[in-house]
Amino acid sequence: MNQHILTPSQARKIILHAAGLAKRAQFGKGPEAVYQVIDHLGFVQIDTNYVVERAHHHTFASRIPDYKQEWLNDLQEDGRIFEFFISDAGYMPMHDFRFSLPVKESFSVNGKPLTQAEGSLMKKILDRIERDGPQTVKDFDNDRQEASSGWWDWRPSKIALERLYMDGRLMCTRNKDFHKLYDLPINIIPSDIDTTMPTQEEFARHIIRRTLQALGIAYVKEIAWRARRVKDNLVKQELQKLVAEGEIIQVAIEGLKSAPLYMLSGYKNKKIQLSGEAFILSPFDVLNVFRHRLRDFFNFDYQIECFVPEPKRKYGYFSLPILIGDTFVARMDSKAERKQKTLLIHNLHFEQVELNEAMLEKLTDAIKAFARFNQCREITIKKSNNKKYIKAIKDGL
Repeated sequence: MNQHILTPSQARKIILHAAGLAKRAQFGKGPEAVYQVIDHLGFVQIDTNYVVERAHHHTFASRIPDYKQEWLNDLQEDGRIFEFFISDAGYMPMHDFRFSLPVKESFSVNGKPLTQAEGSLMKKILDRIERDGPQTVKDFDNDRQEASSGWWDWRPSKIALERLYMDGRLMCTRNKDFHKLYDLPINIIPSDIDTTMPTQEEFARHIIRRTLQALGIAYVKEIAWRARRVKDNLVKQELQKLVAEGEIIQVAIEGLKSAPLYMLSGYKNKKIQLSGEAFILSPFDVLNVFRHRLRDFFNFDYQIECFVPEPKRKYGYFSLPILIGDTFVARMDSKAERKQKTLLIHNLHFEQVELNEAMLEKLTDAIKAFARFNQCREITIKKSNNKKYIKAIKDGL
């Protein structure tokens, strides 16, 4: 098979452009830019960690100047986006709704069999929502029989609501406190949206196109990750058909020995310029979710350490990757002390790269913007591994 050869620099430009990080405001400004980000990426991951502002808002703030959280809420209220769990919980454009149906069907068919009590409870919940309108978990009585044993030890009504959500009989929006508000699909899906079940081949092709549009360059395993509801060999078969049709091309990167890589053919002759701006990114940003990609394409070994036991952490509980141009230059472990209106930077760890004065100024501006995004007026830096860089940043702050 013919391969299109890319230099590492060309590959990074394609990946960053696909992620919407070639420049700030790549998707424009204002409320419509939020929709454009979701529509381009196809999936913006939701995370509830609140050490700094939540990951989905962070994704938009990284790309959209002066981002306002209510813009996302307005899109959901207007029925232009919806929330669902594909490989993770995330926001998707409403016109992709039909491609959530294979996931729901798979959950319904392959999920744990219901007991009579569980089935009865789910019917009662559906009847209540149909009668009384949208409900949160707190709207149901505490039906726990035993004390909670931990994070995922949900009480029966919560389990029932989530099963109804996963099999598609309920959908959800979010209230002002970010709690799920469960409702009937008929009340959320606009009447002009296609709700027909795609074939397995259609679903596989949709996932292939969506993954490559968001990642720029991808391995089969990353595409298959989003298409776990169909057999891997079907993804591979449809991928090869799209290559034969010319929509997708196989690529190789100079100096990288790897499994086959693929990209949309539109990137073959695309001229991409990077702005060289500094981006402080969420750990759950589309650029960062596959750790091996950061190693392969950016020579950056990154792991979010909130899932690592404290004695084994190297950089901090919630360190954020910092990108300038096509290079990861630092990682910043920070916390928004909301009552004190202070962004507390526990550790600003610099990689082994040389930063000039202009880059340090861009990084300083990015830290200021990140503090404003977290509604903080003050910035405190407690620790760093580079006294020279920290002095320049503190002087700039």
